[in-house]
Amino acid sequence: MTGRRIRAAVVTAVLTAGLAGCGIRSTEVPTDFGPAPSRVPCLMSGSSIASQSGSEVPVQVFLVCAAQLVTVDRAVRVHESRAASDRVRIAQALLDELAAPPSEAEKQAGFATDVRGGVTVTGPSRGEPEEAVRLSRPPQDLSAFALAQIVCTLADSAASAEDQTVIMGGPGGDPLRRYTCAPEVRSRPGSVEPPSETVR
Repeated sequence: MTGRRIRAAVVTAVLTAGLAGCGIRSTEVPTDFGPAPSRVPCLMSGSSIASQSGSEVPVQVFLVCAAQLVTVDRAVRVHESRAASDRVRIAQALLDELAAPPSEAEKQAGFATDVRGGVTVTGPSRGEPEEAVRLSRPPQDLSAFALAQIVCTLADSAASAEDQTVIMGGPGGDPLRRYTCAPEVRSRPGSVEPPSETVR
């Protein structure tokens, strides 16, 4: 083989190898070809809180995203009620916020909620712990995701007990239970129930 043919063969081999690796195989090296479709859900650009009025307060609620619980910033209006304590009014405002449909930006980021509307909150009955709240629906009747959302949202708010647990029960004589928002509940709310123990 002449020298010219050898050089041509080498050039051909180099070009073939270069073209074979161009845009075909995936790479971990960052490239600068503009934004690619996001594969990471649960991230939103900017704040999800709308303009607040003086009667609204910023809070965080737990929504479901990628089968986990993720906090989202919201603003809630806490309605005045002489018949309810601050804890009850805060808990009701948070439940109403959990039941509200996610915003368009939240939907695009993959957020959803399993909490349904119509659940009301009342305070404890006579002789029960003052930090207890009662729902109009027994907690055990809620879906796994909805219960986890409610427990973790209330535990992270002024509606929780001093140890950041939630003392909660259903209507009437439904037993009160103390719920904890454990890390595994946040990471696997569909399969791990919030740890709880009977209060009375």
